[in-house]
Formats: sequence, structure tokens, C-alpha cells
Amino acid sequence: MAIQWYPGHMTSARKKAAEAMASIDVVIELVDARLPEASTNPLVRELRQQRQRPCLKVLNKADQADPLVTQAWIEYYNRQDGVLAVALSCKKPADVARLPRLCQTLAPHRSDNTKPLRMMIMGIPNVGKSTLMNVLVKRKIAKVGDEPAVTRAQQTSQIDVRHTLTDTPGLLWPRIEYPGDGLMLAASNAVGRNAMIEEEVATFLAGLLLMRYQPLLAKRYGFSPDAASVDAVSLIDEIARVRGLRMRGGGADREKAARVLLQDYRDGLLGRISLETPSTRSAMLAAERAAKETPQAVPADDQLVGQDADELRAGGASAGVRP
Repeated sequence: MAIQWYPGHMTSARKKAAEAMASIDVVIELVDARLPEASTNPLVRELRQQRQRPCLKVLNKADQADPLVTQAWIEYYNRQDGVLAVALSCKKPADVARLPRLCQTLAPHRSDNTKPLRMMIMGIPNVGKSTLMNVLVKRKIAKVGDEPAVTRAQQTSQIDVRHTLTDTPGLLWPRIEYPGDGLMLAASNAVGRNAMIEEEVATFLAGLLLMRYQPLLAKRYGFSPDAASVDAVSLIDEIARVRGLRMRGGGADREKAARVLLQDYRDGLLGRISLETPSTRSAMLAAERAAKETPQAVPADDQLVGQDADELRAGGASAGVRP
């Protein structure tokens, strides 16, 4: 399935963020350290580049991500112009306390009390923006919840005499271009439940985990998933079996098992997991480009089965199939 989720309030939020961008110095962009590029909103990049604003790229939830992969992403982002990357957990005040100083390095012209540093938090839903805001201002001013789109309005607060901070609602983009990105976002609870089929998202997640983190699955669920017979679908069935999740009649309750896998991943109970790396991202983009550049083929007359060749040609190239 293709994951698409763009609630109406996001259009207004995007417009207000674009207006606020004119009067801030540094964008603090939060992404999920487990899927940094999939959780990077291209609209945020577009807005800040239009205004030529530097970006402190914060890979939040780093305590749940694979540390080696996270380091690779830090190096990847630090090679980009106007970007400084840091990995942390927004739930740790000591980590968050470093951010104003890091922002200061990106805006050295705002270095005294007469010109306070103006920062703005941006990012996708449910990535930790409100938690970051509350920790930085040292009081609860932004509503926090374990679901996307909790924050609906923009607000600005004074951290101290030298720093102001603007929090913005979580923003997705109108069309998620790559299906894998949508599935990773759904698995990570960045889209509304009404935009996904949880069993399909969990099956996608299970496939990734089988390829990269089999020992963590074995440790969590108490069975070895490395046998050749275990694939993403049968992994969900195994979770249902070991957790005793049965439907009336005795069959595996795959829907409940899917929710167990998704929640365990979201809560960090599976261990430190990253869903993408710079190399897997590059390979995915290359495959998508190749697929778009490959011309569709119309089968030759003698290859048609159950159709008239002239009728197929009259329907245009869209009737063809990819090789």
C-alpha cells in the first residue's frame, strides 16, 4: 500500500512556518535517528534554503538507533553546506542543553545580548519537537503525546535573554514519493493510524528486521528467526504463537501480533535499530531512478494472450508491462 497522510491543518502550518522563517536565525530540524532521510521533510529543506538559513540537524531518539549507522548519518549530513548534525535523545536534558551553543556556531552574528539568537524547531509529526521545546525552556508549555499531530499551533518562547525558540506543528509533505519512506514513517508512528493498514506495515518492518537484526528478534520473542523457512509473514505468525494471540477457532491473530511488533519497535524494546543507512538510501534512490527511466514495453503480437493486438496498441503504452 502507498502511505499518504496530509491533514488539512498542515497547509496552514506550512504557510505560517514560511512566514516565521523570515525572522529566525537557525532552523533546528528534528528527524528520527532510526530513519533520518525518510523522516526529513523536503519542504523544510526548501523553506530554509529559500531564506538561506543554516540548519542544526538533530537526530533524535539516537538511544534507540544503531550507533554505527547513526555515526554514518552524522558524517553524511556534516558534509552538506549549512548543516551541522548531532545525535541525541530529547528526553535527556544534558543532551538538549548543548543545542543553543551549537546553534550559535551556525549564526555567529547573533552573539551578544543586543541580538538574541532566534531558533525555530521544525520536523515531521511525533519526532520529539514538543519534548525538545519543554526541555529547553525548562517548563511544560507544549503538549506532548505518543501520537502524530498533537501540536497544532506555532508558539514562541524566551529561553533566556540571549535565546528565543519557536515551536512549529509537525509537517509532512503532500505526497510521499517513495513507498518505502511511507512504510518507515508509518512503522515509526509518524502518520495517523487511519492512513495505514497495520498488518502491512508490520510485515514490511518484519522483512527489514529479518535482514538486519535477526539476533534482536530472537532475544525479544524467544525463537530463532534465522531459518530459511521464516519470512516476514511467518514472523508475524510466530509472534502470535509465542504470545498466545489467537482468534476464535484457534488461528493466529495476525492483527494483534502486528501491533505487538510495531509497538515493541516504537518503544525501543527490540534494541537499537536503524531502518536505513546512507548506503541503503543511495541504493533505493538509484533503483527508483532506474525504474522511472526504464521505458515500458508493449508485447509483440505473438506474445499476446487473450487480447487483440490492435486493441492493445490503441490503448497506448500504458497498457504495457514493465520488463
